[in-house]
Amino acid sequence: MELSLSSHTDGPFEVIEVGGEIDVYTAPRLREGIVAAIEAGHTRLVIDVEKVEFLDSTGLGVLVGALKKVRADGGTLDIVCTQERILKIFDITGLDKVFGLHTTVAEAMGARD
Repeated sequence: MELSLSSHTDGPFEVIEVGGEIDVYTAPRLREGIVAAIEAGHTRLVIDVEKVEFLDSTGLGVLVGALKKVRADGGTLDIVCTQERILKIFDITGLDKVFGLHTTVAEAMGARD
């Protein structure tokens, strides 16, 4: 399975839409996409994982690393996810308490306005 990435700017937010599988093989590509957004000056990120079918610990590590980086710059990182199997991973790892988890991109952006 491949990883698909697309991004767009919506006001002060950079929305990164991710699809496919985030695993040891594809996580570096996700990291590159997030780092590129941060280096372009975007520190208010919304990562939409609605189309992600699989997420492993390497992918979680990329998201945690991105959160640390944007927070160091006074930014935010929120995640859009309604899929139970992905939400369960955040719950089991305790990362549901670390990330802002939202059901829509609009909700994620509204939580930070």
